[in-house]
Amino acid sequence: MRYEFRVSGRLSRVVADAFPELEKVTAPEQTVLFGTVTDDAHLYGLLVRFQDLALPVLEMRRLPD
Repeated sequence: MRYEFRVSGRLSRVVADAFPELEKVTAPEQTVLFGTVTDDAHLYGLLVRFQDLALPVLEMRRLPD
């Protein structure tokens, strides 16, 4: 499964490095992270990381394989 996560603002290198399994693209006023999510546990783990780093997820969607 592939997912895309949009968060507000530009991520610092340190924060972006907290998501080594995701690719990052900076858009105006947002950062888009995307990549393969292996299972539900991995997905929930990513969401917990976003929450722990105080990164509000503006949008999350599953991408076509």
